[in-house]
Amino acid sequence: MTDTATVAGLDPATLSDLLRVAGSPGFDRLTEQIRRTGGCAAPIRLSGGTKLLDPATKTVLHAYTTGNEPGGVLRVACGNRRASRCPACAWTYAGDTYHLIRAGLIGAPDKGTPDTIRDHPRVFATLTAPSFGPVHNRPGNHPCRCGTRHPEGAPELGTPLDPYVYDYAGAVLWNNHASELWRYFTIYLRREIAARAGLTQKAAREQSRISFGKVAEYQKRGAVHFHAVIRFDGPEGPGTPPPAWATLDLLTAAIRAAAARVRVVVPANEEYGFVNDWVLRWGEQIDVQPIGAFGNGEDLTEQAVAAYVAKYATKAAETTGTVDHPVGNKEALILLGVPDHPRRLMEACMDLDAAYPDRRLRAWAHMLGFRGHFSTKSRRYSTTLGALRQVRADYRAAQQRQALGLPDPDDHPESTVLVVAHWVYAGHGHTPGESWLAANVRRDLQHNREHAREIRAELEGENTWLP
Repeated sequence: MTDTATVAGLDPATLSDLLRVAGSPGFDRLTEQIRRTGGCAAPIRLSGGTKLLDPATKTVLHAYTTGNEPGGVLRVACGNRRASRCPACAWTYAGDTYHLIRAGLIGAPDKGTPDTIRDHPRVFATLTAPSFGPVHNRPGNHPCRCGTRHPEGAPELGTPLDPYVYDYAGAVLWNNHASELWRYFTIYLRREIAARAGLTQKAAREQSRISFGKVAEYQKRGAVHFHAVIRFDGPEGPGTPPPAWATLDLLTAAIRAAAARVRVVVPANEEYGFVNDWVLRWGEQIDVQPIGAFGNGEDLTEQAVAAYVAKYATKAAETTGTVDHPVGNKEALILLGVPDHPRRLMEACMDLDAAYPDRRLRAWAHMLGFRGHFSTKSRRYSTTLGALRQVRADYRAAQQRQALGLPDPDDHPESTVLVVAHWVYAGHGHTPGESWLAANVRRDLQHNREHAREIRAELEGENTWLP
């Protein structure tokens, strides 16, 4: 499983627990459970069991109980999307997001999205936050405003040149209202499309539809920005072609004009010392690029876009130096060692909380004020994460039926099996020794995936996406 030197480097408590686990009679089954979760870092523990019954004869076809499992529990994957919490489940979530976004770019007929959408105008748009004060950056071949040429990955990148004049309150309020800015953007986008087509909004809706899939990402300065695939469809969605006037140029111009119109006003609160309204808007750096079909020589391909969106679907504010869980007070930020810039942003959330209690800024301080969904899509963009997960669940259920010798209900509709289940939550997480085992299982699986990716790339002559 691993070399002796790695085991020897463990702390005494972990090594002691690992030896206990390795010497237990259910070690092989425990390892199998961990592997079935993909090396989940914090699995959910369930106790109980299931029975498969023939409803006609009441015969028990199969029975399972956790009483015979190691520790008397069944471990199932936690399903957390955050890579900082569980890299194994985040990998699965990223894969599902990749296929969801890709299905909206190349089609997935088996999932209700025809492959003719490749002919629809579609772009990859990036909407960012405005400036809240100058920060250290890498402006091409020129030195930063501070006079220094910062290397890639320098810790000062994204931090303010002068934190005492940086608008921390405006930054966290912007993050907090980012989802509303996006909502207004989608409203104005449809209006701008209608105006450029010379139609009423009703007529434009009757002839076309806008579909999108987006993901949120944190910049180094701690501001959220959105990457979105935006696509023109016909009036009935992806199954119908867009009208002749629904061009790529019209879509691009409408996106830029709609973003420029958006305003969200946060009223002043003089009682708490905030005497001026905040007028929140998108930043001037709006990037809109057409998406080309894979293999046609375009810089921005379908595969690249889907992989980019999936990459950031599992990340959150912890990439800026914050923590991935709520924090109750400012003193805890010092104890947790949060760097100066993200700490000031989190403190701003706490300072604003009493003035704007409906915004729940203190509760979302660890997210620098952002409280929206990281990955969203319009209803008809493509398939859903739930549908993708159901396909995976059906596949595993079919494997189990085959292993038990039970008939396939699709082949034998007259064969009905009654499932009686009883499950009780029994905790979550691993012991120290089990955590070490899970980390090694996850590492081995990742190594195997990377090896498979290299082989597939050689055989297919392309970069097949595997995290």
